[in-house]
Amino acid sequence: MCGSWSDVILRPMVPTLETRRLILRPLELGDVEQVQKLFAHWEVVRLLNARVPWPFPEDGALRNIRDAALPAVARGEAWDWTLRQKEEPERIIGRIGLYLGENNRGFWMGLPWQGRGLMSEAVIAVTDYWFDVLGFPVLRAPKAAENVASRRISEKMAMRVVEVTESEYVSGRLLTEVWEVTSAEWAAWRAANAVGSRG
Repeated sequence: MCGSWSDVILRPMVPTLETRRLILRPLELGDVEQVQKLFAHWEVVRLLNARVPWPFPEDGALRNIRDAALPAVARGEAWDWTLRQKEEPERIIGRIGLYLGENNRGFWMGLPWQGRGLMSEAVIAVTDYWFDVLGFPVLRAPKAAENVASRRISEKMAMRVVEVTESEYVSGRLLTEVWEVTSAEWAAWRAANAVGSRG
């Protein structure tokens, strides 16, 4: 069979994931309004890849979700979630995704929820999914060296810097560290940190 049905069967659906405090719900077009309000802040976007336009346009979230994110999910090239607290499941507080290519994981969190360890829970959940469900052998995540909060997450979760380069970010050209973890390293870290992300 060479039609679209085989593609649909072979392409994994993005599942809802849960952590102790979070629900990771698959990204959908209905998320546009909340994402637009949360994302369009300098402190949220300044250390993200320069592909993000700034000032962020009024239809920026719509164009990203409708024209880039959801088509990539449909092609089986990305797995994308919104982050929600279990106590308020209809309110989006951030976003996290997994991607094929050289940058396998990306995330951002709305300003009011930063610094609470919530993103660490989400990162564990999607990294488990990358290795345990999708079966990839390695995960790589480039990030600005000055992105201290993101670097801390990588440091405490078995990742190591394998390359240092420069890249263009919303705030300009910055030093970039490429962080990596293998499936074996992740399994060892998970075994040593048995209190997991799952709810």
